[in-house]
Amino acid sequence: MPEPRVALVTGAAGGIGRASALALAEAGWDVALADVREAAGAAEAVRVLGRRALAMALDVTSKAGVEAVVARILAEFGRVDALVNVAGVVGFGSAAEMPEAEWDRVLAVNLKGTFLACQAVIPAMRAQGGGRIVNIGSIIGKNGGNARPWLDRAEQQRSGSAAYGVSKAGVHALTFFLAKELAADNIAVNAVAPGPIASAMTTTFPDALKALIPVGRMGTAEEVARVVAFLAAPETGFVTGEIVDVNGGMWMD
Repeated sequence: MPEPRVALVTGAAGGIGRASALALAEAGWDVALADVREAAGAAEAVRVLGRRALAMALDVTSKAGVEAVVARILAEFGRVDALVNVAGVVGFGSAAEMPEAEWDRVLAVNLKGTFLACQAVIPAMRAQGGGRIVNIGSIIGKNGGNARPWLDRAEQQRSGSAAYGVSKAGVHALTFFLAKELAADNIAVNAVAPGPIASAMTTTFPDALKALIPVGRMGTAEEVARVVAFLAAPETGFVTGEIVDVNGGMWMD
């Protein structure tokens, strides 16, 4: 029998991270779940589905921490076939009033953390003959933000900030670069760009902006996770360098 596929999901204690871990488990993957918060509950949910799970604490802004997590996965599972970069934080407010520390915080987690995780798995994926990397971007990395401050300045205070948008645009660009750099290694690199997803991170999302979603509702973490699982599958190796929109029709390109 072939060896079970093994995935590392960062940000696995959150909505999209947990849903992605479960979608992979349902597809037959063993899953390592890493988060700065407690991920044991999500790991147990993976085990209920009959798959092996390993929960680990991880601050993705720490290069040593990321490398230690990958080393432990290799020690316990022997391989890492997919990396799903979900770990992230959101920022709110206007660029004019944003403290420098807030800019640094958001970019450190969302962009640097994604880069460090990608960098850490590349040697193992190359050595085993391939793999998949799926990054979580955002519609805000494409559309300049959902808020319409020329109509209502208050919207800017309750939707994603410039720091968040820039960090996710950086994730998109990183996806493009890695897709070309790693193509010859049979490592496909793609991203999923969610629109507004119902979660703890979007509780303040303005109702006026919800009304602009063409399908008439916010998305779910499970809808994002199903796309993640598709891109992680070994059968999708000819799909690389793509940013797949999951946004209810808010942005089309």
